[in-house]
Formats: sequence, C-alpha cells, structure tokens
Amino acid sequence: MSSATAAGLDVSGMVRVARDRVVARIREAEVVAAALSAGRNVVLEGPPGTGKTTLLRSLADGAGVPLVLVEGNAELTPTRLVGHHDASRVLVEDYRPENFVPGPLTRAMSEGALLYVEEFNRVPEETMNVLLGVLSEREMHVPRYGRVAARPTFRLVAAMNPFDAVGTARVTPALYDRSCRVAMGYQDEAAELAVVGTATSGPPGLVARAVRAVRITRDHAELRIGASVRGAIDTVLIAVELATVRGIPEVDEETGLDAAQAAMTGKVTLGDGVNRPVEQVVADIWRRAGEELGKA
Repeated sequence: MSSATAAGLDVSGMVRVARDRVVARIREAEVVAAALSAGRNVVLEGPPGTGKTTLLRSLADGAGVPLVLVEGNAELTPTRLVGHHDASRVLVEDYRPENFVPGPLTRAMSEGALLYVEEFNRVPEETMNVLLGVLSEREMHVPRYGRVAARPTFRLVAAMNPFDAVGTARVTPALYDRSCRVAMGYQDEAAELAVVGTATSGPPGLVARAVRAVRITRDHAELRIGASVRGAIDTVLIAVELATVRGIPEVDEETGLDAAQAAMTGKVTLGDGVNRPVEQVVADIWRRAGEELGKA
C-alpha cells in the first residue's frame, strides 16, 4: 500500500524524512505530521527563514503526496486559486469541462496534495472564503465545470508571519477553528550554526560570526525587523566568493563586512526615527559580532 493510505497520511514516513532533512525542527515536524495524519489542516506561524517550506516539502515527500505551493498576495483571486476556462477555446468550443484550466486548489484537491499557501494573511477575504468552504465541505462546485471533491489526503497548510502588519489582513477565527496552529520561531544559536554550516560548508569562524550578527539584528534598538538565518547563509557564501575574487587566501575583515552589508541590509528594516543609513547599522552589528565572539 502507498505511504499515503486511504484514510490519511503516513505519520512515521513523514517524520522519518523530516529527521533526515530538517535541522533542529523535530518537535515541530512531529506535531505537524501528527496533525496532518489526523486529518487536520495546519496554520504555521513564524517569521521568514524559520524553515516552514523546507519542513513541508520533507513531510510531503515522506507521505508520498504532492506539495502544491501558492504565494499569498492581494492578486490571489478566487479565479486564480480555483482555475478558469481557456478563453480562446471557449470562443470555439463554448464552455466545456475539457477547456477548464485547473488552479492550484483544484489540482491539490484532485491529486490529494498538501496545498501550501505562503503569506496567508495577504490573501483577499473572498479567496479565504473559498478555502473555508472547501475545508468545511471537502468539495466545491465550479460553474460550468462541475463538482470537485477532495481526495482523502488533501490538506491545507497556511503559513504567515504574525509580526508583519503591512499589507496584511486579519485571519478570520473560522480559519483557526478549522485548523491547528503551530508556532515556528527562530531556532537557538546552536541550531542556526548547524543550518548555516550545512548550507554553506564555510569556515567555522565566519559561520559563527554571521550567525551571531543576524541574531543581534533581531533585538537591535535601531531595527524594527531583523534578519533570518538566510542573512547568515548569504553572508558566508558571498564572503567566500568575494575572497576568491580578491585573490586572498581567507576572508578578511573588509571582505566579511562587504559581504554582510550585501547580504543583510536588504533583509532588515530600520525602526521609526532612525536617521543613519542601514549600512552603518549593519557595519556596527558586524563589528559587535566579532567582538563578542573574540571575548567568548
């Protein structure tokens, strides 16, 4: 029998693959896998760069079901989510099921996939209502196409950053009532060191300094939003390549700083009333990270 059984999803298979691929997220992997296997939908809440997508890909592979990824934004209308009839074919053939182009929701329901909607709190309310109807009935009726029934393994996983209030909407309590919520915050420093070391194979000292720098950004007085672990990964990768470009045997202070500024200045947001350039703030953070590690 397939790992995706007739009744649900194989929780042991999901956790096994997640253990192999996801660094220091075993607790979250177990909880999400259990919720999905129990037939529940899931809301993942946490800042960017905390491994939500990596976790879901691992669980989908472990269950042996597809993962249909949707980017949530104001342009995700019900038509884009559900699908549409091919206009050119309609002119010739009229409306027929054969000229319907399935959207991600229809595909996910038909294939028994995990429908993963990123930035869910940026999705228009009318589109959320379509999803709520599907979660309640596990089917939908598409005009001029017909009834679409969800296969047993279909689940919705909605991800969002609860700290981002710009361009977002309040998620209705009805969505939470039909889902289970799992928080995914930043990992501890040891876990982030493992993530960056695995992703970059960079020099340990450089990896440690990059990780310490991004962690400093998250509670820095001049920053409203700090950097995710991606800031550290990009810093290390750029620094190593930049050292090669400059013909130096290892990353020196200037090269590390240049890499940190390229990697982090676009990933952080200055706080209100901060007048100095973000480059200066990141430069101070990079120096502070080096000083803290030098004292350790």
